[in-house]
Amino acid sequence: MAATGERLGEAESERDTERGGGDRGAERGDDRGAERGAGRDTGRGGGRGRSATRSLARLWPYLRPVGGRFFTAAGVAVVASCLGLVIPLVLKWLVDGPVADRDPGGVWLGGALLLALGIGEAGLFGVRRWLVARPLAFVEATMRADLYRHLQRLPVSFHDRWASGQLLSRATTDLMLLRMFLAFPLTFLVVNGVTVLVGFAILLAQEWTLGLILLLPAVPLVILCSVFETRYAVVARSVQDQTGDLTTVVEEGVLGIRIVKGFGRHRSQARAFKALTERVRSTELHKARLLAMIWALIMTLPELAIGAALVLGTMRVADGELSAGTLVAFLSTALTLRWPVESLGFLLAMSQDAATATDRFFEVMDEPAAEHPTVEQPKAEQSRAEQSTAERPKGEQPTAEQPDGLRFAGVEFRYADAPPDAPPVLAGVDLHIRSGETMALVGATGSGKTTLTALVPRLHEATGGRITLDGRDITTLPREELRGLVAVAFEEPTLFSATAGENVLMGAADAERADLARALEVAQADFVHALPQGTDTQVGEQGLSLSGGQRQRLALARAVVGRPRFLILDDPLSALDVHTEALVEAALRQVLATTTALVVAHRPSTVLLADRVALLSGGRIAAVGTHHQLLCDSAEYRSLMSGDEREEHR
Repeated sequence: MAATGERLGEAESERDTERGGGDRGAERGDDRGAERGAGRDTGRGGGRGRSATRSLARLWPYLRPVGGRFFTAAGVAVVASCLGLVIPLVLKWLVDGPVADRDPGGVWLGGALLLALGIGEAGLFGVRRWLVARPLAFVEATMRADLYRHLQRLPVSFHDRWASGQLLSRATTDLMLLRMFLAFPLTFLVVNGVTVLVGFAILLAQEWTLGLILLLPAVPLVILCSVFETRYAVVARSVQDQTGDLTTVVEEGVLGIRIVKGFGRHRSQARAFKALTERVRSTELHKARLLAMIWALIMTLPELAIGAALVLGTMRVADGELSAGTLVAFLSTALTLRWPVESLGFLLAMSQDAATATDRFFEVMDEPAAEHPTVEQPKAEQSRAEQSTAERPKGEQPTAEQPDGLRFAGVEFRYADAPPDAPPVLAGVDLHIRSGETMALVGATGSGKTTLTALVPRLHEATGGRITLDGRDITTLPREELRGLVAVAFEEPTLFSATAGENVLMGAADAERADLARALEVAQADFVHALPQGTDTQVGEQGLSLSGGQRQRLALARAVVGRPRFLILDDPLSALDVHTEALVEAALRQVLATTTALVVAHRPSTVLLADRVALLSGGRIAAVGTHHQLLCDSAEYRSLMSGDEREEHR
């Protein structure tokens, strides 16, 4: 009874918390959501064709460090469950012995034995819980830390494809579901299997004819469970993906609350959210119907067999062919085996949910991080790079005394999801920014300026050509070293839920307070000192407590705080007023004088910060020269600077 109480208690708690785990793939009132969340085809059959056992086996590296306690807990649970099978044997002795002989002392002894067995069973199940609680919390924490660490190492192209809600659900709900599976269903799949085998051995030993009757439902149960497992796997994957969709919509609605309120779109957003919840609800109900169906069949077939055994056994007792104690022991053993058999559907369901969560976890973990430097280049790229080096004037050869600066040689780039017949974003960019020089990059909207700047710190990987820093190919540099040399500031600044000072100091691991003060001065971010706690003021999620210009200045301060060797600025002054822009430009000149910089520019005032200007057009560098030279020689450049093609966005 103690075993059944613990199992039922755990079962109910697991069922109550198993919901909510999943991922993206649903629509926002239409069919678009199923296509978002990319990187993992949410409609990949929902687990059809994959083995739950093979999926769950991938968890072993995480279980190995705690394997001793885990297997000990399983062994304790097996012993506790088998103690429950001893109780019917004591009952047989009681009925055929002390009860039949009217021996009160024997009855008291039998009662004491039953009480001791019950207490022992309950105590062993308590020990099992104690053994698995801490190790499995450790496993969950380790997996979550590994996932987060891997997400930080994955390329930007991965994050461009995946919705944040997808990743969030994998790092929280899916891992919680796995911990619960390891704590209860996995253990009891083993425990119940052993209990059933031992129990049927006892039944056959007691009365083999009645035991065979109870074995009759085994074949249909195996077939039913196989069909159920296949169908349930599909639905389990669907509901987890759809719930992740819901997570993303909630996240977007919270982060974009100003837009939602500003345009009065709360009702349409609520309708879209309701459509998603209805879809999740429908799939959950389908899942519940499958579980109810298999559970009903699993409960009905054994009950019919027990009823038939009871009728036949009673007739044999009446005929004197069987003792009453044997029948009582037989039926008690059969009733003890009810829970292990009836729980089979529930345990299989949770196994499928856990296998799906495991698949979703490793879908992310299997993505190549590409953190190691690419030492070998394709031969075509090597020859192009060697030719580019050979064609340099002698005065431009990199030396220790005269660094080479930043050089693009035949750089090409195409997005992985671009149509095959679409032209590349960059088609052979050749550009040399001399050491200590500031180069302004100008081009029409969509010309690839931001993409080109993202290639330098390897936020995207060039699909052709070569980029060098002081003569060193960036693909041969460890990313940590590369990003220590190159600092970036984007047009759309990103701030974190931290203090203003911590956000700036993210730009350099070894920066000190003096560097912070200097960076704030360069970025004209002195407004920080007027905040309630100065640089220790929390700026809130995404820095939404600050204005756009303030966020942009903090992002600029973050870029210059570490005195980088190379500086990449993507229109860093677009959100500033004219007066503040002039002050920032004056301070920036001092920084640019000591670094090699590539600055994406949209306005003449930003262009004037540069020594030279490069015009990007048609995926290539169309012209290079000073601002005044290009005004005289390039009609496209004059058009961009005059405002006819004035860009407000990249």
